[in-house]
Amino acid sequence: MTMETRKSIQDAIAQFRQHGGALRTATALRLGIHPRTLYRMRDSGVLERLSRGLYRLAELPPLSNPDLVTVALKVPQAVICLVSALAFHELTTQVPHTVDVALRRGSGHPRLEHPPLRIFWFSGSAWSEGIETHPLDDVPVRIYGPAKSVADVFKYRAKIGLDVALDALKQYRRHDSFDVSELLHYARICRVEKVMKPYLEALL
Repeated sequence: MTMETRKSIQDAIAQFRQHGGALRTATALRLGIHPRTLYRMRDSGVLERLSRGLYRLAELPPLSNPDLVTVALKVPQAVICLVSALAFHELTTQVPHTVDVALRRGSGHPRLEHPPLRIFWFSGSAWSEGIETHPLDDVPVRIYGPAKSVADVFKYRAKIGLDVALDALKQYRRHDSFDVSELLHYARICRVEKVMKPYLEALL
């Protein structure tokens, strides 16, 4: 390896470190990292490939939640929702086999080979309200909060399953963040207040 190549790799590692250890290919190129340098780093084990066009420094500790971090880096406009959000907040016994993401209605369809996505198109207040940002492995991940996630799963109960919605409601009732008025606020936004209320009253 020539001195010039070694310096290119060291400079690229410094750029990766300045950006939390992970970069999309397009961002790396914009920062002046040559494609040949990226491929050398990948082939020599300096970089690990998280997904197509997304690389991370191999020296970093393993990701605590690689699927959510990959989605946040590759599809930053997405919000983690429904079963994936419930799992993050520990409000379900379901093990998600896909990552549920919400996108604003009318936005483009993301391309991501891994992890597999299940996309839901939200609009208005149902899209914009209840978003929290959680830092996972130094990456800001947008996730709907517990109350909003419970309301969302009631809205999509035909697709997700009423049993999942009822279990989420029971788990939320025991959650530290339980707030009836907040839950009903999101239930109104999602137009499921009449559906949810009898089940909620039975738990109170």
